Amino acid sequence: MALGDERRAAGVTMRAIAARLGVEAMSLYNHVAGRDDLIDGMVDAVFREIELPAPGADWKAAMRGRAASARAALRRHPWAVGLLDSRDQPGPATLRHHDAVLGALRTGGFSVAMAAHAFSLIDSYLYGFVLQELSLPFTDRAGFDEVAGGILDGLPSGDYPHLAELISEHALKPDYDHAAEFAFGLTLILDSLHPDER
Repeated sequence: MALGDERRAAGVTMRAIAARLGVEAMSLYNHVAGRDDLIDGMVDAVFREIELPAPGADWKAAMRGRAASARAALRRHPWAVGLLDSRDQPGPATLRHHDAVLGALRTGGFSVAMAAHAFSLIDSYLYGFVLQELSLPFTDRAGFDEVAGGILDGLPSGDYPHLAELISEHALKPDYDHAAEFAFGLTLILDSLHPDER
């Protein structure tokens, strides 16, 4: 996991792991079948970090809490964003996670089909938001202000009035928090989902 966090998934090789552990690469095959087996285990470990919906919890609260927890896990492990649902041998934590999310939706009154739609919609938004966050050219408020201010200063006067307005009157306000955009979008999605729709 640490190697993936440092080098992304492509950097997780049998040779690199062996070097980190101070052993020969061939000795790893006594414990795993190969790199795919390692990636499967890493993905399952990320799912283990995601807070599961509590049984009987309100479905909206459960989805909100699970999405926030998943976002935090994916920010800790950026390599995992494109891999979470890519494995054809899901581990027990992955299966437990998916079952708990579907269970919270079904208990909340969603049909099987609507639970599938809701799960897909929420995760598409979640993964997309995290991908966007991870690609931004800043990591903190000071960096954000520098980038946004630089863009604003570089705009030809009058050529991009709506962009200039957004930056100066919204993004550069002291209380602006880009991360709050996640909660806003998630609320829109959750408010659009209704258990009784088929």
